[in-house]
Amino acid sequence: MFENSQEQRTNLSELGEFGLIDHLTKQLESKQESTIKGIGDDAAVIDFKHKQTLVSTDFLVEGVHFDLAYMPLKHLGYKAVMVNLSDIYAMNGTASQVTVSIAVSNRFPVEALEELYAGIQLAAKMYQVDVVGGDTTSSTSGLIISVTAIGYAEEKEVVYRSGAKANDLLVVTGDLGAAYMGLQILEREKQVFKANPNAQPDLDQYTYLIERQLKPEARKDIPPLLKALDVKPTSMIDISDGLSSEIIHLCKNSKVGANLFEEKIPLDPALISVCEEFELDSTTVALSGGEDYELLFTIDQGDYDKIKGNPNLTVIGHIAEEKEGMHLITRANQKLPLIARGWNSMPKED
Repeated sequence: MFENSQEQRTNLSELGEFGLIDHLTKQLESKQESTIKGIGDDAAVIDFKHKQTLVSTDFLVEGVHFDLAYMPLKHLGYKAVMVNLSDIYAMNGTASQVTVSIAVSNRFPVEALEELYAGIQLAAKMYQVDVVGGDTTSSTSGLIISVTAIGYAEEKEVVYRSGAKANDLLVVTGDLGAAYMGLQILEREKQVFKANPNAQPDLDQYTYLIERQLKPEARKDIPPLLKALDVKPTSMIDISDGLSSEIIHLCKNSKVGANLFEEKIPLDPALISVCEEFELDSTTVALSGGEDYELLFTIDQGDYDKIKGNPNLTVIGHIAEEKEGMHLITRANQKLPLIARGWNSMPKED
């Protein structure tokens, strides 16, 4: 994973807003043909030549979405980009540009923001997207990051949440629940550190789970894979709030029901082991954990042979008529109502 070292401390006031922007973005280069003008004017200019334009934006707020006690700033910059690129891939599109805006308090020196932008720059390089703009301003409550992702797709290739139909197969990429358990490990170690600041955590056995939380990877590979397999999903969504929540989103948008089979949910062995350690049910973690940034989609049954045996894809259930509702079929063959218990950014006050 990344290292985060800060030896110098340059006050933000020494550079000012525009000087800070110039300083943080001077290493960024535009690589996309669609980027006509990036940073340096009043607005970016992008030309997709008759393709559908895809736009998605997200906020990450300190104390709500991340904790700098265990989230290195370079990881945070990387993750902030991933969160948004994932939405573009969930539309079956290609991500090409991002804008990055930050609000930051004066407790952060310039060197801290250099670390943040190093993660942003690495994500842009790895996923071949251009950083074409953004803004910086002051904050009285820590660090706030807003990333907007821009992409494109042919009109006939765009996939919405609303296209699932009865008898479609429910498919997921990768494995689920690992990001949530990575968070639980980090939170536990934070409490240990508070009790004993001299304690040195041994996290080697948890590397996969922690990386899934701190440095998730968006599934850039899935839209071209599906195209190569000659499969167009009937609906699709990314898994940011938990599998159950996302299935419910698809079903409500498509006006259908669903049957999800517990035994089919893909779980990494490391997840199962740590769930036992924490005395948590692995199925519950996969259903409600969130932040996996895998893709959930539906396909016509006729396309099953095209994806069968692909290690990136797992069929976990099927779509039913709306009147049948949404259910989890347990390993004991019980049929339980599917309930959204995933991430809620607007929880009720006590």
